[in-house]
Amino acid sequence: MTGIATRTSLGAAAVALFAAAANLRPAIAAVSPLVDRIRADLDLSATGAALLTTIPTLAMGVCAPLGAYVGRRFGLHRGVLFGLVIIAVATAARLAGASTWLQLSSAAIVGAGIAIAQTLLPAVVKTRFAARAGLVTGIYTAGLGLGGAVAAGVSAPLADLLASWPGALASWAVLAVAGMVMWSSAKRSLGLAEVAALAGPTTRGLPWRSGLAWRITVLSAVNSALYYCELAWVVPLLHSDGGHSAAASGIMLTVMISIQVVAMLAVPVLLGENRDKRAGLAVTMTLTAAGFLGLAVAPDTATWVWILALGVGHGGLFTLVLTMPVVVSRDPGEAGRISAMAFFVGYGSAALAPVLVGALRDGTGDFQLAFACWVRSAC
Repeated sequence: MTGIATRTSLGAAAVALFAAAANLRPAIAAVSPLVDRIRADLDLSATGAALLTTIPTLAMGVCAPLGAYVGRRFGLHRGVLFGLVIIAVATAARLAGASTWLQLSSAAIVGAGIAIAQTLLPAVVKTRFAARAGLVTGIYTAGLGLGGAVAAGVSAPLADLLASWPGALASWAVLAVAGMVMWSSAKRSLGLAEVAALAGPTTRGLPWRSGLAWRITVLSAVNSALYYCELAWVVPLLHSDGGHSAAASGIMLTVMISIQVVAMLAVPVLLGENRDKRAGLAVTMTLTAAGFLGLAVAPDTATWVWILALGVGHGGLFTLVLTMPVVVSRDPGEAGRISAMAFFVGYGSAALAPVLVGALRDGTGDFQLAFACWVRSAC
């Protein structure tokens, strides 16, 4: 009976981790399928519209050390819950109206909430699932990807149903509330309360002198830049350069992210729990680069091949990058410090990527140069 109870407890903890992670992307992913409506109502250029993705991404980087402080001060369980509360409130605030200032401010606060929760999750994995870090990281990364996929696919029809894109954006607060409830309900199964204050990451002594930490940080920056470019610009590229309808382009993005979710779970299973991830990183980076190159030079030809390559490649890459702080660290505190550094520098750098793509799109009239640039980054 004890073994069954232990497995049940671990399962409940993994489900709670999945539910929390599912709230780390919808507020951002929901913008892409609505970008044309937002641009028209707010009178924004492509560069200006990219700020709705760039600002929360920048906030995720800037506020990553805040997440480390929250974890140390209040514990891992309450720290993640606090991040989910911020996401819920800031997302709901988007209902207030079609105001550029309001939407950008809400996006920034959402990014802060994501930063707090996301910075603490690797420490949660290290504390509760150290022996199965790769698999469990794949589970919560799949939750992260699935949340983005659903938001990308549902937001446009939801905006039609509500006759309001602010209402569609704000509706994702419901998912955040559900995540809060599930995370709170699993407090006993997660078993973090009695060790969180000691195991939580600290804001002091981020590993600035560690070459390994910097390599993980660079990987995180590239991974995040590619991801947010996908969320912000794959649909507009397929629509304008590829000649696909807006609805078909949105479906393709949803399929791509759905494939990523499967890859997020499959790759750690295939690689096992070994510490050496270099072969997996090489293969997934190559596939990701091939997908970006295909969309850059032939968005209207073999489109599903490029979607498949990006789905498998970047889904696997995403999990491997997020696994690294857990795999290389000695304890939850070190995992949190490496994660805080990677998110602080990585997301701060990645925040510029959607704006750069938007600026190149404004300057050249298409996405070819912008997406070709990211092929080199992926390699």
